[in-house]
Amino acid sequence: MAEQNFIDYVKIFCRSGNGGAGSSHFRREKFVPQGGPDGGDGGRGGHIILRGNSNLWTLLHLRYKKHIHADNGRNGMKARATGASGKDVFIDVPLGTIARDIDTGEQLLEITNHGEEVILMEGGKGGLGNWHFRSATNQAPSYSQPGLEGTESWVILELKILADVGLVGFPNAGKSTLLSTITAAKPEIANYAFTTLKPNLGIVSYKDHQSFVMADIPGIIEGAAEGRGLGLRFLRHIERNSCLLFMVSAEAENIADEYKVLKNELKKYNPELLYKERILAVTKSDLIDAELQKMLIKAFKEEVDEEIDVLFISSVTNKNLDVLKDKLWHLIN
Repeated sequence: MAEQNFIDYVKIFCRSGNGGAGSSHFRREKFVPQGGPDGGDGGRGGHIILRGNSNLWTLLHLRYKKHIHADNGRNGMKARATGASGKDVFIDVPLGTIARDIDTGEQLLEITNHGEEVILMEGGKGGLGNWHFRSATNQAPSYSQPGLEGTESWVILELKILADVGLVGFPNAGKSTLLSTITAAKPEIANYAFTTLKPNLGIVSYKDHQSFVMADIPGIIEGAAEGRGLGLRFLRHIERNSCLLFMVSAEAENIADEYKVLKNELKKYNPELLYKERILAVTKSDLIDAELQKMLIKAFKEEVDEEIDVLFISSVTNKNLDVLKDKLWHLIN
């Protein structure tokens, strides 16, 4: 699918159905001249329901469908017959979709499993027929309840990509090149910042016909947690990854400093992200020799006070890519 077709944020207007009115009917038959009340209840209004669909990976199908309305419930009928319920409307969404209130930003629900169904907006309840209001002192009530109105509002749908491994790095760190090398994904690659403007997914083949999913998230810059660059628009995708692969180019002036900036941006956005397992891959290492690698590792460990695997890789020469797969598989499992 073309890159411009990846849509991970839409606003839609939803309106659930109104409940049907209860009936104020009286039984009238040839030999029953004074039949009592027999008005039936109104039917329930249709729900708006979100349904998980693992065959979808974008919200593109909702981009031009801004208004979604469910049917109203039917009115109650004679002989205590209940009116038909309004037809529910199902909105298929990719796994990892959340719904937010457009005014408060509050998360209303999330969809994470295929076939999972969650009611976004409930239909209005049907009104009671006059049969319910009969009593010893009021044997012929001529009134019934109207149906309750449905709910309507604008809702934000956001997609957070579900992947096993999320690639975290500055623009032009080699994330897209790695993805294109070890998966069948074909992201746009060029030697300038922000080549990747949309997240890309790729399936990494592993041993014994096993595989895992890798997500190339658009590059982070310092201040991304405050919205700079592509900022908050794509940081949310990292939340759903099982583990993180930090990537810093061997061409960087200071690998430790770049790693710290990336880590700090994740912490400012969501401190829980730092609890995820992670590896640091130093890319484009075909440009440096073994002696310089040792010096860089030593300098990194002196500046970074944490235990983290550091691996020098090259997507051009396939250097250590099999080792990287083994390490990622170990973290995922």
